[in-house]
Amino acid sequence: MMTLKILAVVSEIYPLVKTGGLADVAGALPGALAPEDVAVTTLVPGYPAVLAALKKPEVVHTFAGLFGRDARLLKAHAAGLDLLVLDAPHLFDRPGNPYVDAGGKDWLDNPLRFAALSRAAAEIGQGLVPKLKPDVIHAHDWQTGLTAAYLRYSDRPAVPTVMTVHNLAFQGQYGRDLLPALGLPAHAYAIDGVEYYGTIGFLKAGLQLSDRITTVSPTYAAEIRTPEGGMGLDGLLRARGNAVSGILNGIDTGVWNPADDPRIAAPFDLARLAGRAANKKALQQKLGLDVDPNALIFGVVSRLSWQKGLDLLLERLPALLGAGGQLALLGSGEPGLANGFAAATTLHRGRVGMLNGYDEELAHLIQAGSDVILVPSRFEPCGLTQLCALRYGALPLVSRVGGLADTVIDANEVALAAGVGTGIQFNPVSGDALEGAILRTAALWRDRPSWKKLQKNAMKTDVSWTRPAAAYARLYRDLAAAS
Repeated sequence: MMTLKILAVVSEIYPLVKTGGLADVAGALPGALAPEDVAVTTLVPGYPAVLAALKKPEVVHTFAGLFGRDARLLKAHAAGLDLLVLDAPHLFDRPGNPYVDAGGKDWLDNPLRFAALSRAAAEIGQGLVPKLKPDVIHAHDWQTGLTAAYLRYSDRPAVPTVMTVHNLAFQGQYGRDLLPALGLPAHAYAIDGVEYYGTIGFLKAGLQLSDRITTVSPTYAAEIRTPEGGMGLDGLLRARGNAVSGILNGIDTGVWNPADDPRIAAPFDLARLAGRAANKKALQQKLGLDVDPNALIFGVVSRLSWQKGLDLLLERLPALLGAGGQLALLGSGEPGLANGFAAATTLHRGRVGMLNGYDEELAHLIQAGSDVILVPSRFEPCGLTQLCALRYGALPLVSRVGGLADTVIDANEVALAAGVGTGIQFNPVSGDALEGAILRTAALWRDRPSWKKLQKNAMKTDVSWTRPAAAYARLYRDLAAAS
């Protein structure tokens, strides 16, 4: 079988730069595709952290006056990844978060920064560096949405494109007056182009103009084609018909492996489940929780936001504690939620523990030491937290939406009788339903034989990239064959 060459275009990639699940996907998918005879080169912005990781990069092209100043295209290998890096200091040489300044506000030139990334991707696709010309371009999220636009409105041959939506809520909308600065022709500003409710829509452009659209779970692919879940784009997505599909995410089972995870207190696996006890104790000590092996620990690793349903958790925290639970929380986000949970750590000392921020080591320990991982999202394209939870034997308690619905088998009476449950689902996404699910989880915890069976089912679940990678490979080959 001929090796297929893919150019992935992303705004972040693990382990070089990460703010969320997109980076994890971008970092893991290339390795998973290699057995499918798919070679992925990933184009990323030249943030300081990315450039610092490169060893002996090769300059393969110089862009003259790329949105203000010259820029270089570097070819390099880092962290096991084949990379092309857009080295444009005037756009990307900034400390901290890649999207926002120290005050948490979007960089004012974000549209130009990510237009530059998209434009570079389009030119690479058109043979800018002949040896690097891909068979397919795979763009991810709004930051790369203009890739398909630059290809469409060029007089040079195009290359097939896939646009993957990781979260439809983030769309990249900017004023129409930017059209000349973006280097797009006047006729691009049309309903079948980049125009979106009187603005330029980066994500809308990608959805309108790419050959295929994927999102990160089948249920989310269906949800975004409804008025309730489409966030203004449902009509377009329905019109694209069979061009839209959902492919579940996986996780890197080398990074997330309780049998040899260096970030946890003690290794464990299905044959050594007793090793979880040491992690539970270490987690309780780390977050100032009462050390009690019989306490039911609910873990949360999440952005603190309305989307994630954590206002419902804060509201129903008394029910969780009343059921004998403890809460171990890692996350940051909306100040009201952060302050509310911080106050709970004082009010319920020894029962609620929190680290406001993100810490990779603690994220692993929460998975290894919690009995339950809570994901009460109002919408969730896929979710990676619950996949890690399955791998680590922490039963996921999730809302029945998006990828959460696709990856967790609810431990209802029929599932328990059949021996196939892997977690707990609830619906609708409301405080009452969440409280009911917490109480149901506490009842299962008291039935230790059933709990152990669920835990083992969870740990046997295939959460790897094997099946998703095969699905992406088929999609790429279909597109390449049709071009």
